[in-house]
Amino acid sequence: MPRFSVIVPVYQVQAYLHECLESVLSQSCPDLELIAVDDCSPDACGAIIDEFAARDARVRPVHLAQNVGLGPARNAGAAQASGDYLLFLDADDTFTPHALRSIADRLKETGDPEVLVFDYARTYWNGETVRNQAALHLTEQGPAPFRLEDRPGLLRLLMVAWNKAYRREFIEEQGFVFPPGYYEDTPWTYPVLMTAESIATLDRVCVHYRQRRRGSILRTTSERHFDVFEQYDRVFAHLDARPELARWRPDLFRRMVHHLAVVYSRRDRLPHGSRADFMRRARAHYRRYRTPGVPLPPRSRIQHVLIRFGLHRTYRTLQGASALHRATARTSGQLLRGLSSAALRCHYRVQRCLPLRADRAVFTAYDGRGHGCGPGALESAFRDLAPHIRTAWIARPEHHHTIPPGTRRLVPGTAGYWTALARSAYLVSNTDFDDRLVKRRGQVLIQTGQGTPLGHIGLDLLERPAAARGRDFARLLRGVDQWDYVLSANRHTTLTHQRVHPGRYTVLEYGNPRNDVFRTATAADVTRLRASLGIPEGTVAILYAPAHRDYRRSQRRSLDLHRIVRRLGPRFVVLARAHQAYDAPLTSTCGRVVDVSGHPSVSSLCLASDALVTDYSSLMFDYANLDRPIVIHADDWEAYEAARGTYFDLRSFPPGAVARGEDELIDIFATGHWRGSRSAQLRSAFRERFCAYDDGRAAERVVRRVVLGEPEPPPVVPLGERRPVPSAAASLTREPLATIALPVTAAVAADSA
Repeated sequence: MPRFSVIVPVYQVQAYLHECLESVLSQSCPDLELIAVDDCSPDACGAIIDEFAARDARVRPVHLAQNVGLGPARNAGAAQASGDYLLFLDADDTFTPHALRSIADRLKETGDPEVLVFDYARTYWNGETVRNQAALHLTEQGPAPFRLEDRPGLLRLLMVAWNKAYRREFIEEQGFVFPPGYYEDTPWTYPVLMTAESIATLDRVCVHYRQRRRGSILRTTSERHFDVFEQYDRVFAHLDARPELARWRPDLFRRMVHHLAVVYSRRDRLPHGSRADFMRRARAHYRRYRTPGVPLPPRSRIQHVLIRFGLHRTYRTLQGASALHRATARTSGQLLRGLSSAALRCHYRVQRCLPLRADRAVFTAYDGRGHGCGPGALESAFRDLAPHIRTAWIARPEHHHTIPPGTRRLVPGTAGYWTALARSAYLVSNTDFDDRLVKRRGQVLIQTGQGTPLGHIGLDLLERPAAARGRDFARLLRGVDQWDYVLSANRHTTLTHQRVHPGRYTVLEYGNPRNDVFRTATAADVTRLRASLGIPEGTVAILYAPAHRDYRRSQRRSLDLHRIVRRLGPRFVVLARAHQAYDAPLTSTCGRVVDVSGHPSVSSLCLASDALVTDYSSLMFDYANLDRPIVIHADDWEAYEAARGTYFDLRSFPPGAVARGEDELIDIFATGHWRGSRSAQLRSAFRERFCAYDDGRAAERVVRRVVLGEPEPPPVVPLGERRPVPSAAASLTREPLATIALPVTAAVAADSA
């Protein structure tokens, strides 16, 4: 008997069916059967299902003699199921990698509940991925399993069958089946949740819910949307047949009103001329199922009044007024923005005619993000070593809290911003400034860069269209022509810059200023940072920071972080930091996996952690200065090399152990190889090559040379004389800290030799 029966109803989705079925069969939890129900599809879906069945014995094809619709097709699949748990997946959606393994682990943790609710993300045709906005209701904190009374917020989730795992015996005992119709999920989802005696949640995206550009059933204009009334009749009939569920009537009434309002207000659902009839039926349902005396939610009172009295014309008038208001505001906004832009351009021209201010310096990093990176370290050094210079930082308002006191805050595009660019003597950034910047005679522009490059940058991307992706190389070279100084941490970076960013600038091979903090931090700082992040004492904190993937349109997490910490045991915590290019977290904070994507300082995260796991991120070159363990997870090296290109083979010259898969990564930590002698030898050679100048005085050297005019910078402290602040785990036993015993992989065996 398999653990899971995955039921996929199939109808006219031949373009998406391969990806759907592959997402099931490629799961790392193979204990499943895949029941693909061909709902008499007129395209090639039936043949595709048979091809998969011939290839994989876990696929059980079911061919229906006539088209019955989504609900009955699911019933036909469930009738053939033999697994412990039923899962439903629409044929144009997909499971995320390792989803079933995470579901299996959570079921085991919570004692095999009758229903497990997990999360999903909408994936759009343009590559955008957006997680469910109601994910907060899926927190795993608190007792589990539970009943719906303990977590009524689950009723606010999308009414679908495919974001849950159902114990098959429970479904069969209760006699739950899907009705026919457009909204067949409604009379399934609510009764199942209300009836279940044990429910658990999994705070993880397990399904990618495809949002098709065309062809979605719910976005098809049809009178079949009137089916929603019949489905709610079924929901309330279920309540009437079970008096013990009567307490849920007010909640379901409010959900029904909201659902009817959504169907009515969407322009792509009801045919022209049918809205008045829909409103009349909505009014009848309102009066039929209303529970007198139950207070209404303040935010939806107008919605309730309009439906209660069937105010079709009023509803339409309000919608029209709202649309007119938005259009007027949009037009007015465009006009005002045009006038404002013209005024600012004029202001900038005037400011460029005024004298430079030799006592002003302006800084920015990552195109308007917060205080940090090389510019942040230099800004602090300016204030310490050249206090006569007043500093200003350009950042978007949401990042102003990261700017230290005493530094002027500037918002991009404002008059103060353009004044600072026009009249400041020093301009410092790790990216290019606004392309409308006209560099004046006497201005000094310092380009700090973003660390030591592993992947190709600059003109090397001319032959890498996947990585370049519309990059304006003419604009890049215009920016290079404005540089006066470029900072470099090592000879590799110097040679790379001079070749891929050809210009007349001066390279200052002084070290990376953003790494100065690693030499000045103390053990007390490490303790404070760990406490602020909630890292328990006596645990090993792994910082996971993957690189950006040029060949992917959206972020994909290649590691199941929750499974990793479960396998390693309570002595390990993972700090997950997404690449800043994605503006989205890698995962949600849950248990011993902490999302730190929004933390303002990656340097602080490095200090708080005990080891770094990354793939191709330049952060490894910075982290090596701490002389703490680094593990490389290179599961897609060939794809990364093909898309971006690299300056050396990281697998041949790594800063530590190399894992080519998730299980191998777990082995490395479980056996203690992550901080073994071989890993230390690799890290030492890596530091000698890339960390020669990072002795904590890089920013000081830059300020003394560029601002104070000192010809000879302070000498570099030799690598062997540096004593980085130790990690919290350095004092823990050298024995393996994990609570599991795993077979030693080839990579671990080779390291131990």
